[in-house]
Amino acid sequence: MHINMSKKNIWMAAAALLVIGTLIWWLVPKQASTAGRYTTVTLEHGEITQSVAANGTLNPVVLVSVGSQVSGIVKKLYADFNGKVKAGQILLELDPTLNRAQLQQSEANLASAQASLDLAKANEARARELFAQEYVTRQDLDVAVQALKAAEAQFAVAQAQVVRDKRNLDNTVIRSPVSGVVASREVDVGQTVAASLQSPVLFKIAQDLSHMQIDTSYAEADIGNIRVGQMATFRVDAYPNRTFHGKVFQVRLIPTTSQNVVTYDVVVSVENQDKALMPGMTAYVNIVVAQRKDVLMVPNAALRFHPADTGKDKARNGGSKPGSEGRTKGDSTPMGTVYVLEKGQPKAVRISVGITDNRMTEVLEGELKDGDAVITADSQSSAKSERGPGMRLF
Repeated sequence: MHINMSKKNIWMAAAALLVIGTLIWWLVPKQASTAGRYTTVTLEHGEITQSVAANGTLNPVVLVSVGSQVSGIVKKLYADFNGKVKAGQILLELDPTLNRAQLQQSEANLASAQASLDLAKANEARARELFAQEYVTRQDLDVAVQALKAAEAQFAVAQAQVVRDKRNLDNTVIRSPVSGVVASREVDVGQTVAASLQSPVLFKIAQDLSHMQIDTSYAEADIGNIRVGQMATFRVDAYPNRTFHGKVFQVRLIPTTSQNVVTYDVVVSVENQDKALMPGMTAYVNIVVAQRKDVLMVPNAALRFHPADTGKDKARNGGSKPGSEGRTKGDSTPMGTVYVLEKGQPKAVRISVGITDNRMTEVLEGELKDGDAVITADSQSSAKSERGPGMRLF
């Protein structure tokens, strides 16, 4: 019994010592060692490519909408989706019955006008002869001349009507204006085509799908870096593991404003020799706006890093946020601040920076060289943020 009580006392004493040790660890200020506290990255030379990204839609370079100038019922179809057509090839026929009847009526009117014209010519010639023999008056001659001119005008009108109705009859046969591929067919046999107010769209023909373009919108903040001829890469959802290439063909001047956001249409030309790309596909485009080779690079994480104590002092004093960039006196070159270890403590180094690929940034000037180590993270600060605020004991 005595032995059991002694063991119990020992366990109670050990537990008390553990609690006391924990309290001391929390309450007594600690002087942490900086050895191994900071994560550093060694600087080196390399290549940086800066690009701007946006989404766009693949479209044929030339997409022709084929319509009809006359109304009628679709009688026959000669082309369908994805069909290849030649310029001048028949696409469909409309019922020509009404147009043919109209032409026959116009031709009859023309024959009547021709007869009236012949009569007016004869009357005018007779009136001139009688006037020369003084059997009719000048007024009678003038009436005959006026009747001849009216008959000539009516004949011209009838001729024009015949030409118009012949053209309308020819237009009941719809032909392809270009060679290409039928991208869309909007009508079926038996459907009525009404062309009274505007020309209805019957077919859409993509002239050449081996050459396509991407119509994409870039924000005004990026448009100043985009130039005609710059290279572009893009991906589509249909081929997630394939990268396609293109070139900036045009930067259009008219802006589009939506919810106070101004964008500009940038056209990227694309070669599609294997016909893998289809109209309407969504393209995720990256345009290369700058490229540097064999330059000193600094990680963007190093530009964002700032020692925790210095950051607090700056925040208290209304300073800039850690990692924010400034400008030189000439307000032309962006500036940044990185930190290196000196005697175990972070030391700020001011540098001027160039282009970035969102992971690495070009170093233009500053007291950094190849092989220097810059701080990218503070493990102690990360541990505090993960652990959260300390628990209150009292």
